[in-house]
Amino acid sequence: MPEVNLSDSRKRDAVVKAMGLRLQERVRWVGPDQRYPSPRRILKSTVDHDLDALQERFGDPETIARGLVEGDPEVDLERFGQSLWFLSRLFIDRNEKPVFQVQQNEIVRDPQGRVIERRPRQRAEANTNAAIPLSWTGRRIDKAEAARRYVFSDLLQIVHINGLTYDFLHGMATELASTSSLMLIGGGSGGKDPLVFRRGSVPYRGFLEGRVDGDRYLLLLHLSNSELKAPTPAPLSQEEQP
Repeated sequence: MPEVNLSDSRKRDAVVKAMGLRLQERVRWVGPDQRYPSPRRILKSTVDHDLDALQERFGDPETIARGLVEGDPEVDLERFGQSLWFLSRLFIDRNEKPVFQVQQNEIVRDPQGRVIERRPRQRAEANTNAAIPLSWTGRRIDKAEAARRYVFSDLLQIVHINGLTYDFLHGMATELASTSSLMLIGGGSGGKDPLVFRRGSVPYRGFLEGRVDGDRYLLLLHLSNSELKAPTPAPLSQEEQP
């Protein structure tokens, strides 16, 4: 569980834990032997058996088709279908050779999908457990409006680590539960920076939600990196104009 340096509305801060939430499966599939299935990565193909390799070996498409009928040149019977473990991402060039100096770019698009800007990827430093705590921006967003406006891609539960942080988070949840809204939080000295949990990871907007039931509390951190915007309607043609 990652640690989060979080402050409340009174600028008091404490280091707490952020725990990922997983929904319990109500229905689970079992095989004929009554065993639960598990995900596994299987080798599907290699570069030695793709279309480019077959073209170099056979030449024209008709010869490739004849070779597929007569045998299985696109299949490696010894390797295809084997389980894969401990994989790492590898970047290759057009000649399918490994490359070691890769420059990643960020592409910014408008609601219509047009490219606005192309820039080198910026690897922001983590700020969720920095010396400057995450602070409340004072901006409250109604839950119904937030559901229509933002795409929430992840959800974390903020949990206490001792009695002092329990009182700290319980008071925060009580204050947030008094309204049916989410509190926008941010990082940095001004509280305007997005939340970055690891260096170079996706920056998120953070929205705090609090629920209280007696001595029990629930403090949720909703994370979003996308905002829903209606596309601008295309101009009408001369035939469509009234």
